[in-house]
Amino acid sequence: MAAERVLVVRMGAMGDVIHALPAATWLQRQGAEVAWVIEPRWRPLLAAIPAIEFDRRSRHSVMSALPKLRGFDRAYDLQGLIKSAVVARWASGQVTGFADPREGPAGWFYSKSIVRPTGHVVDQYRHLVGASGPPEFPLPPGRPEGRLPDGPFVLASPEAGWRSKQWPREFFDQLRSLLPWPLVLNGPPGSGLDHESSIEGLIDATRRATAVIGVDSGPLHLAAALGKPGVAIFGPTDPERNGPYGGSITVLRDPSAVTTYRRGTEIDPAMRAISPGAVWDALKRVLEDKI
Repeated sequence: MAAERVLVVRMGAMGDVIHALPAATWLQRQGAEVAWVIEPRWRPLLAAIPAIEFDRRSRHSVMSALPKLRGFDRAYDLQGLIKSAVVARWASGQVTGFADPREGPAGWFYSKSIVRPTGHVVDQYRHLVGASGPPEFPLPPGRPEGRLPDGPFVLASPEAGWRSKQWPREFFDQLRSLLPWPLVLNGPPGSGLDHESSIEGLIDATRRATAVIGVDSGPLHLAAALGKPGVAIFGPTDPERNGPYGGSITVLRDPSAVTTYRRGTEIDPAMRAISPGAVWDALKRVLEDKI
């Protein structure tokens, strides 16, 4: 008997793709033949799940993907946008999504809607596909890029998709003077940071780091998925829903923080309320056996 063909639709971004990995992996573990629709730049995050690249801004990409998106027995829309729901429906007549998609009309394309539970988005995605058991994050090994310290170092990725989620760059400079090890700031090529890399280089650097310092962005969620110790600095977004998953990373969030998912263009005051000293104190507690 042929394996059931199942499509997972979560095109981006980095943290969201990582959060969806346990749901897709569970489907594979049940014997399904799983494929994943993803934007090309995030494909390096998928180690063991076949990817169908889909970039709606590229006619060539769309036309190349459409023939591959046929004949699926089921599809899961984990993104909740009109574009993701349309892709899922193109692939299968049996589409499952959340009852409260991010874009309401996306629900028109679902044959089955699931009420979204409270809690972390990793567990929400797992609930959507009916997953049970411990979550798995099968990430690739990455590859060395650029220069990194030979000994212990702390890795930080200061950039985030929204400026309101960033921590002031001068605070990282102050933190550098407090740490007993080098602080390595990672960013994409052209960022001008200490360590510039692709996603593969970031994965490798994260695996090699002694600890991480992060904000609510993809690199932090990568570190959490790899079980790295560290400290996360949160402000406008809710760590109960979007924080580092798994318990290896301590979250700092000022009591004054107001939860909002608006894409602010200025650093949120609650982020500025977390001092470099507070981050160092938290990191010492996390790494008490290594200092």
